[in-house]
Amino acid sequence: MDSKKIRKSISRLSGWLGLNFSSLIIKVIPERWMYSFAKNMAALGFIIASKQRKIALESLTIAFGRDKTKCEIEQIAKDCFIFMAEAGLELMFLMDKPKLIKRRVEIIGKENLDTALSKGRGAILVSAHFGNFPLMLSRIRLEGYETSGIMRPMRDSRAEKLFLAKRTKFGIKTIYNQPRRACVETTLKTLRNNELVFIPIDQNFGTGGVFVDFFGKKAATATGPVVLALRTKATIIPSFIVRQKDDTHKIIFEEPLNLEEGKTYQETVAINIQRLTNIIESYIRKYPAEWGWIHRRWKSRPSLKGGV
Repeated sequence: MDSKKIRKSISRLSGWLGLNFSSLIIKVIPERWMYSFAKNMAALGFIIASKQRKIALESLTIAFGRDKTKCEIEQIAKDCFIFMAEAGLELMFLMDKPKLIKRRVEIIGKENLDTALSKGRGAILVSAHFGNFPLMLSRIRLEGYETSGIMRPMRDSRAEKLFLAKRTKFGIKTIYNQPRRACVETTLKTLRNNELVFIPIDQNFGTGGVFVDFFGKKAATATGPVVLALRTKATIIPSFIVRQKDDTHKIIFEEPLNLEEGKTYQETVAINIQRLTNIIESYIRKYPAEWGWIHRRWKSRPSLKGGV
């Protein structure tokens, strides 16, 4: 085994042990101490997780390098680590407390869901790895909506099994993004059953999507939501969850996105993916600490011939 694989194995083992330690901690400490514990975890993580810290600072510099100072960028990175720690602990604490989730998470724009589902073609909840989005899915499910989420499996299979079990227990269906054909077929069936499908489109999609502007730089972006909407006539609803100062949350279901038509099918897809990406960017600009900056969003680059 080469050194790179050894480092990855150690990193995943450390993450798994940290997850189990955190699970034990939240069972024994008072709830009011949970967020303080998360801040301490985040401070330690920012020091020892050098790779993730570097990616976060690089990503933030791409997004805000012209608008913010180095100190401001570093503070957002630290706040991002705090948010991730808080979200993870909070999720483990709340997943078996449905009544508490209902009290903690307010829904705004629920009528947009109901109007969409009244058409009988399902609804596509387009979002990002923003806010405590797994908590958003849980809260939606508590309202009685049949809910699925398209997910990438976590790199640590043990952690994936743990969170899959929690989602399944809550009644949230998981549609894995691979194999692609199975993902598409399951998603089409779900929409035709007039259900909700959550699709985040904020991560690097390699050469399989379209390149759209994101913080002023081309980013490879999944086209699934628009392609599915064109095929099924399902309604697209931009959907986000935002943490409040008192650690409650608000889910915001935006007005449905009415698709704009381009001169070609490809142009129609690209135009509307850009519009959705613009909405995601607007939320990140407003609440920068609540997005996952530790992901290499701009890793793939357009070919020399140019991307869309």
